[in-house]
Amino acid sequence: MMGGALGVPESPKRGYLPETKLEAKMVEAMQERASKGTVMKSFNTIILKFPKIDQSFRKCKAIFEEFDEDKNEVIDHNELKHCFRKLEISFTEEEVDDFFKACDINENMGMKFNEFIVLLCLVYLLQEDQPKTGVKSRMGLPNLEATFETLVDAFAFLDKNKDGYVSKTEMIQAINETTSGERSSGRIAMKRFEEMDWDKNGMVNFKEFLFAFTRWVGIDEAEDEDEEKA
Repeated sequence: MMGGALGVPESPKRGYLPETKLEAKMVEAMQERASKGTVMKSFNTIILKFPKIDQSFRKCKAIFEEFDEDKNEVIDHNELKHCFRKLEISFTEEEVDDFFKACDINENMGMKFNEFIVLLCLVYLLQEDQPKTGVKSRMGLPNLEATFETLVDAFAFLDKNKDGYVSKTEMIQAINETTSGERSSGRIAMKRFEEMDWDKNGMVNFKEFLFAFTRWVGIDEAEDEDEEKA
């Protein structure tokens, strides 16, 4: 694809093939985005943005509640279709199905709040190629889109070889750049990587990165607390 044109030293997939059409599109979009470079200078830059990202994520709660029409704290398939229509997000029926399956990780026939955040960010990434009018934001959510752009940028920073995935080696490299040779940096990098690599295949795609991110900034814990109170 575009690996050769960019002079990437490793083969783009290193023998790994995307499992779904959605993942293939996500990887391709991220390859293109990573090829443009990143404003992130270190992993610390990402960490310092956690509070602001957390605040922005929590603003998603109102959007989530608006589209959770039956108020059962999950967004089902039909509610997601209504959400896409309202936000004027145009994808085919098959693509909407793919988004739902990709983000409903517990397969409980409904997306919880953190899964919904991941879905919106994936939508943001995959709408990148659509023509910009200059007036309207891509999804009609300008404040959130700035946060999504930060997350796309963070992933592009970690994806050193611009192949659309983050490997263990790339994660260690990113942490080492930050800690200037601190001995514990390798362990920190491995812990962060293991938190991201859900399917344990040694490669992290953008979706896995986003799910890890919702945990890092505490969205998952907030969800659990809500359930305990109920």
